[in-house]
Amino acid sequence: MLPRIALTMGDPAGIGPEQVVRVAQLPEITSLMEIVVYGCPRIIEEAARRFSNGEMPQIVATGDLKFSDFTPGVENAACGLAALNTVKDAVRDVLSGNMDALVTSPMNKASVNLAGIPFTGHTELIAGLCGCESYAMMQSADNLRVAFVTTHIPINKVAEAVTSERIVEVAELLHRAILSEGIAVPKLAAAALNPHAGEMGYMGREDEDVVKPALEILRSRGIHIEGPFPSDVLFIENTRNRFDGIVSMYHDQGHIPFKMLAFDRGVNSTLGLPLIRTSVDHGTAFEIAWRGCADLGSLCAALKLAAVRTGKKSGN
Repeated sequence: MLPRIALTMGDPAGIGPEQVVRVAQLPEITSLMEIVVYGCPRIIEEAARRFSNGEMPQIVATGDLKFSDFTPGVENAACGLAALNTVKDAVRDVLSGNMDALVTSPMNKASVNLAGIPFTGHTELIAGLCGCESYAMMQSADNLRVAFVTTHIPINKVAEAVTSERIVEVAELLHRAILSEGIAVPKLAAAALNPHAGEMGYMGREDEDVVKPALEILRSRGIHIEGPFPSDVLFIENTRNRFDGIVSMYHDQGHIPFKMLAFDRGVNSTLGLPLIRTSVDHGTAFEIAWRGCADLGSLCAALKLAAVRTGKKSGN
C-alpha cells in the first residue's frame, strides 16, 4: 500500500500552488505515494488550470480563498492565514493516522504576522501543534546533513541561546536521525560559534565554556563528534565529507553553505516530532510566483524522503 502524504499548498501568493499541482502529476512521484493536497480548492483549481492542463489532485479543503482575493508575489494577511490553516489541518490528520507523513510548501512569515499571528517558521509551529519541546531543524541532501542549535531568532540573541544543554539535545537528535538511515556509527562535526573557534577565548569565550563541554558530554555518551570547527572551513569538501552530520550553531552559519551546495535538492526535516515532516529548502519565491517556472527538485526530494521514512511500499 502506498504511503499517503499530506502536502500543504503553502502561501497562495507564492510558488506553492503551482508546485503542488505539477508535482502531483509526475509519474516518479505518483508511483511512490498517494498525494493529498491541503489547501483552498479554488486556488488549487486555478493553479491546475494554468499549470497542469486542469488535472486536479486530491484535495482536503482548508479555506475558501480565491485567486482574485490577492496579488501574486505580494504579502497578504489572508494568504498568511490560509497557509497557516492548511498546516494545522494537515498536522491534525497525520497525528490521527489519516495520513502517513506531512510535506510542507513554503509560507511567507510576513503574511502570517500581518494576520496578527506571531510566526517564526514551520519548525516551531509544527512542534507546538504536536506538543513537542525537544526538536530541531535539519537540512539534508544525500550524505550532507546539517542540524541547527538555533534557527529563527535575531543574531543578537544567538549567543545566549547556544547552551551546552541545547547542543547536546540537537546532536543527539541528529545522531538518532542518521542511525535511522542505516549508518551504524554516525560521525558528527560541530561548528564553532565564534570566528576561528574563538582563538582560545580571545575572540569570545563561548566555544571554550559552552561548546567544548557539550562535546565532551556527547563523547561520554558514546557519540562520535569532533570540533568545534571554524565554520569557514567546516564546509570545505575534504572536511565535510569526513562526517555524516554537522551541528550548526545558528541559522545562516549552516543555511548559506548548505544552499550553495544543494539548493535544488535540499530537504528540510524536523527532528524529534511524533510525525514525519519534511519540506522544501526554499521560500515562497514571490518574484516568480504564478509564472509556471518554479523548480520542483527540492519538493520532489522532500516527498521522496517522507515516503521512504514511512516504511511503506507498493504491494505491502
